[in-house]
Amino acid sequence: MKKPQWIFLLAACLLTLLVYFFIRNVPEKKPVDNQQHSADDGHDHSTELKVLSFDTILLKAKGQLTVSQKNWLSEQEKLAVSSSNEQKMEALRQLAGFWKDSAGIFEPWAWYLSESARLENSEKSLTFAARLFLENLQNDGLPERRVWKALQAKDLFERSLKINPANDSAKVGLGGCYLFGNISPNPMEGIAKIREVTDKDSTNVYAQMMLVKGSVFSGQFDKAISRLETVLRTEPGNLEALLMMADLFEKKKDLRSAIGWYEKSLAHISQPELKAAVTQRLAELKKEDK
Repeated sequence: MKKPQWIFLLAACLLTLLVYFFIRNVPEKKPVDNQQHSADDGHDHSTELKVLSFDTILLKAKGQLTVSQKNWLSEQEKLAVSSSNEQKMEALRQLAGFWKDSAGIFEPWAWYLSESARLENSEKSLTFAARLFLENLQNDGLPERRVWKALQAKDLFERSLKINPANDSAKVGLGGCYLFGNISPNPMEGIAKIREVTDKDSTNVYAQMMLVKGSVFSGQFDKAISRLETVLRTEPGNLEALLMMADLFEKKKDLRSAIGWYEKSLAHISQPELKAAVTQRLAELKKEDK
């Protein structure tokens, strides 16, 4: 994996932790159409699920750009659809880089990165792009856009699994698409895919954390805590698990336990803003616990 990919994956993880700690809310689950669909083409399916199309997303994003930026994009977009595979790959990477670095807008960045991954068709690039969509959609409060992201991630994970059917991380990610993306009327379909992995290896942290989030999503806090205990036996310094444990005990009104878990998390936080926020929350809880 190239260095920029690692940087942005780490940044995405940090953003997830920050959003989780400061907001700690779960987007309202809304049903989608009951029709069956195929995501084999990796694109919108908007008529079936009534989700946003990429054209709509891109049009809105372009509204934030200058005239010169729009002109540059127009030329790159032409290259991306009319050139050789090698030129097309480079054009897609240029487009992804623009939306990431110059515009700072996630959806078109992830889209062009995923189109590049589909063209490259390697397990690594497909899985990386899929996980970007999956991580981001969990904090997206717009149901239609969340479904669109889930469909993109689903297609990318499925392509990765065609290359390597034994990729447990891709299996877990695919389950997460069903669990958090509202792309199926039966959310247990996602749970079943993740449990295929945990039944084989209960110490698979990625799978256990996905089930933890699913339990929190459905309000099953005790089940989430039990799975977090499994995670922390395997990885005692897992910061996301420590913070989630503290938050769950807050939700259960067990302030003494919440305080204990927040205190444990401090030793594993290197990000100054997050450490300051946890320290402040600790002080507040200690006042409440008197």
